[in-house]
Amino acid sequence: MLEQLLSLDRSLFLEINNGLSHPFLNELCLTLRNQATWYPMYAVFIFFLIKQYKIESWKILLAAGLMILLSDQFSANLVKNTFMRARPCAEPLLSGKVIHLTGSCNGYSFISAHATNHFALAIFLAYCFKQLKWLLPVLILWALSIAFSQVYVGVHYPLDVTVGALCGTLFGVAFSRYVFKFVKVNI
Repeated sequence: MLEQLLSLDRSLFLEINNGLSHPFLNELCLTLRNQATWYPMYAVFIFFLIKQYKIESWKILLAAGLMILLSDQFSANLVKNTFMRARPCAEPLLSGKVIHLTGSCNGYSFISAHATNHFALAIFLAYCFKQLKWLLPVLILWALSIAFSQVYVGVHYPLDVTVGALCGTLFGVAFSRYVFKFVKVNI
């Protein structure tokens, strides 16, 4: 059963990586997965966090930083070093079939740290600004675009980003609940 799941995962990967290949998507996905692309957005959120929560914002920013640190260590070290799944761009079964758009193909594939971290941040930020009902779908779309880009550029399988998204969602929910239930941030 596991081999069937992995075979389906490889097939879906090839559908995305090869089947959707287009010069416009190549550039877009490389840009989306680049951390520096999102620095202005992070700055805007920090500004609005400080504006909304004032002196209490340091608690939220500290929690967000700790959440990203823990979600990254969980995905990039604990899970990857436990499962040691080869990235698609390094998978012998896919040799010659992968369109690999990034410079390196180091490390392990399962789970995607990009997906884990961005979903954690999306859920956390949506909770911080829960009065803005439209923000959650926008942040989920943002995290999904980054997760999709990881598959498209050839460094992750769909299962890697799916499980990463689920783990990140759990991190985001847990840290949101902690900050807003136990730390007692006053608005």
